[in-house]
Amino acid sequence: MTLDECIASVDQALRTLTGGSHAARAQPAAADGADLTAGERRLSGALLRVNHVGEVCAQALYQAQGLTARSPQVRQQMQRAAAEEVDHLAWTERRLAQLGARTSVLNPLWYAGAFGIGLAAGWAGDRWSLGFVVETERQVEQHLAGHLDRLPSTDAPSRAIVEQMKVDEAQHAVSAELHGAAALPAPVRLAMRLAGRVMTQTAHYV
Repeated sequence: MTLDECIASVDQALRTLTGGSHAARAQPAAADGADLTAGERRLSGALLRVNHVGEVCAQALYQAQGLTARSPQVRQQMQRAAAEEVDHLAWTERRLAQLGARTSVLNPLWYAGAFGIGLAAGWAGDRWSLGFVVETERQVEQHLAGHLDRLPSTDAPSRAIVEQMKVDEAQHAVSAELHGAAALPAPVRLAMRLAGRVMTQTAHYV
């Protein structure tokens, strides 16, 4: 791990936590939805806040896994995936503002925890680190599918963002598999699922 890499990692953490991220791609287009009721607006805001937390965690995970990757190819893949996830971070943050909703006040805690998990995954070796990516992205894809079921049908802008995020996450999982990901043991997958549930349930409100 070089000094430049450490500085870049700190810079990305600050951008993630202070709202300084900028999307390279335009926000997914959608026909303007109908006016949302107060209840629908609250629901969309809560669901987008959860998704924003997921993107905060994704930045931490990919940054940590990139720093601890053994091979240059895996390091580059982690960095590329992190850059693509910045789009999701910026999109969800912008949509939250449009909905009059806030980001999670626990974002620094989510980032720190995810960074630690990413370091552990990276230190376990590249195949296990890639396997962690596969399992994470598969669980996120399922989570986003559930949000599409719950988002108000009239909230076309939010739905367009979540749909594109779901496509991107699936692609990240496939890419990690192609680079030689190892299948994680069932207890590890279960622990990841339980940790994700705690995060999503907490971020829905806080």
